[in-house]
Amino acid sequence: MPLPEKALIEEVRRFARSRSTGNVRLGIGDDCAIIGIPPRHEALVTTDFSLEGVHFRRQWHPPESVGHRCLARGLSDIAAMGGTPIAAFLSLALPARLPQSWVDRFIKGLLSLAKRYSVALAGGDTAQSPAGVLADIIVMGSVPKGTAVIRSGARPGNAIYVTGALGGSAATLNLLRTKRKVVPSETDRHFYPRPRLEVGRYLREKHIATAMIDLSDGLSTDLAHICDESSVGAEVEMPRLPLASAGKPPTSVSVDLALHGGEDYELLFTAPAKTRVPSVISGVPITRIGTITKVRGLFTRDASRRTPLLVRGWEHFRRT
Repeated sequence: MPLPEKALIEEVRRFARSRSTGNVRLGIGDDCAIIGIPPRHEALVTTDFSLEGVHFRRQWHPPESVGHRCLARGLSDIAAMGGTPIAAFLSLALPARLPQSWVDRFIKGLLSLAKRYSVALAGGDTAQSPAGVLADIIVMGSVPKGTAVIRSGARPGNAIYVTGALGGSAATLNLLRTKRKVVPSETDRHFYPRPRLEVGRYLREKHIATAMIDLSDGLSTDLAHICDESSVGAEVEMPRLPLASAGKPPTSVSVDLALHGGEDYELLFTAPAKTRVPSVISGVPITRIGTITKVRGLFTRDASRRTPLLVRGWEHFRRT
């Protein structure tokens, strides 16, 4: 079972070693953390749940992957605003029969990703869960005042772009559901997604992106979010979709997964049609996939055929 609460917090604190690191003036060990914000910057704050049975299963996902994915969700939100992460706060509810070794490996997976992006684990909370593992991550970042890239900036005529490839995470999940053996790899976009922080900052600093969102719920759902906030429509050119590969031997995923599969944690952004957008940013491929339209609604285009695009990505509490 997990260590008693006081000992567990001390164990996490020992792993984190976050006191007085960088912008974190005071970390784990007090009632509140003290965080410094760079001059002339604004704070970015995001929060995400990772729930056993919803976002991961212990029989499928190694503890290191669960910890990595937990933090990656928050870091991806910071990336979508063009920001820089500063600190994370982790609240964990753990079942009594959970081995402490699982907790240690979870924390090590989370902190390994945190170290890569110089993010301090600055606090959180612990509790006993009556059932599965519940993890809530809060990530705090910063961005120069007035420069954050938000969802409401898309304009008719803007081009639509995505980073990386789509559908790979959902394809891996489908393999797991069919009880096929999937060996987790640090390069696997499902088990160890890489937040596109460098790309997001580049797009903000170069004044390229007019609107941006991370692809956590699926292209159709997240594109709909941009269109709703910007009061526009969109047309996706199907032959342009960059399809990920999954399985062994690797095979391209279906178009359906590319459109609606979630947890890719790529960036979806818009840019003026005449703006030069590099084909690769920080080693990540960038693909133009469509156009923002004045008329509301989502559509796909394949050759000469134009078809309504149904929003079928992930949504909690959806009635089926």
